[in-house]
Amino acid sequence: APRNFLPPSEGTRPTSEHILAFSHVRGTRGYIERVVNQINGCYEKGWFDGCAVMMRRLVETLIIECFEQSSIADRIKDTKTGEFLFLRDMIDKLLQEKSWNLGRNTKQALPKLKNLGDQSAHSRRYNANREDLDKLANDFRVVCQELLYLARLK
Repeated sequence: APRNFLPPSEGTRPTSEHILAFSHVRGTRGYIERVVNQINGCYEKGWFDGCAVMMRRLVETLIIECFEQSSIADRIKDTKTGEFLFLRDMIDKLLQEKSWNLGRNTKQALPKLKNLGDQSAHSRRYNANREDLDKLANDFRVVCQELLYLARLK
């Protein structure tokens, strides 16, 4: 590529879909589609910490979408500031929401996905590798599919 090449401002599409098939999010929201492109693109380039952080971001976004869709977003906001809670607390609230009847696989996968994203974002001496992501890719797909469904995006 020429030295002066710059990608388009809205980003590019990856050539592969190793972490999450784009078909799961096509037609949902532009910002969700772009995050999935970044997740798959980071994986494809071997930028595994970036991939893990973007996976965490998508889980957080989809949890918010679920609560907003059901008009109960106030349940995942700080009562004083109105800001969304930390992901740990959002996951707790999601798990407590009995009406959604989350699947066992989703319940078990959420903490693992959060932990990987947290380590990649915040641990100075941790670097994710391909195997870390491969191990959680199916859990990630299950969680995303369930949350997309609950948010009525798919």
